[in-house]
Amino acid sequence: MVELIHALILGLIQGLTEWLPVSSSGHLAMAQLFFGLKLPVAFDVMLHLSTVLVVVLFFRRDIIKMLRSVARLDFSSEHGRLAVCVIIGSIPTAVIGFFFHDLFKSFFYSFSSLALAFIFTGVILFVSNKNLGKKALGFRDSFIIGIAQGVAIIPGVSRSGMTISVGMMKGLDRKSVARFSFLLSIPAVLGAAVFESGDLAFSGISLSSLIVAMIVSFFVGWFSLKLLLRVIMVKKFHMFAYYCLALGLSLLVFIGS
Repeated sequence: MVELIHALILGLIQGLTEWLPVSSSGHLAMAQLFFGLKLPVAFDVMLHLSTVLVVVLFFRRDIIKMLRSVARLDFSSEHGRLAVCVIIGSIPTAVIGFFFHDLFKSFFYSFSSLALAFIFTGVILFVSNKNLGKKALGFRDSFIIGIAQGVAIIPGVSRSGMTISVGMMKGLDRKSVARFSFLLSIPAVLGAAVFESGDLAFSGISLSSLIVAMIVSFFVGWFSLKLLLRVIMVKKFHMFAYYCLALGLSLLVFIGS
């Protein structure tokens, strides 16, 4: 049974790490392993759902403009093209999530898998600083970034880290690729929530614990998103690589001790 204190801590971890490129799923899995908990992936998805609400509110003007463009079948405007890019990017994520769901789910309960995933994230973040550009987002770029988001279903592999890093390595403008990364998370998390929500009914998680965790993750997630946008604009995004590498290597030492 999840105690309220556990729900509070897990909500705090989710909110703080959801948008920072350090993998919230990895940190949630690590915390659960340390606490001796074995919660269903559905609990992790529900916390992601609360932080995705942050994106909806933060980028509400863009979302409204995208929906209006789609309603008018106007795909030549900036937000019309952006809507198409989100759809294109969501396709590989959905395919990867569907076919590799059980495999990725097993990684959630393994310290060694988490350690390797954190190290992988660190390497990707470090490399992302090597190719900066101002290119506009295209349909092919959207598909490739969608593949990166699909790989980031693995706990310990950061979703924002993968999508933004791959975009920057493709020479895309850092501000536009960050916005696209956040918008791309919405259909991915909503889809995962629908797919996993049935497991909550048999998980032993009380409604009060879930609500506490989601409220905390929402408010902390708002701060985390604003912080990441600031970090990206001052060109320090790759600095999180050192944290991920150190965390992954520390876990390997912990496992071997």
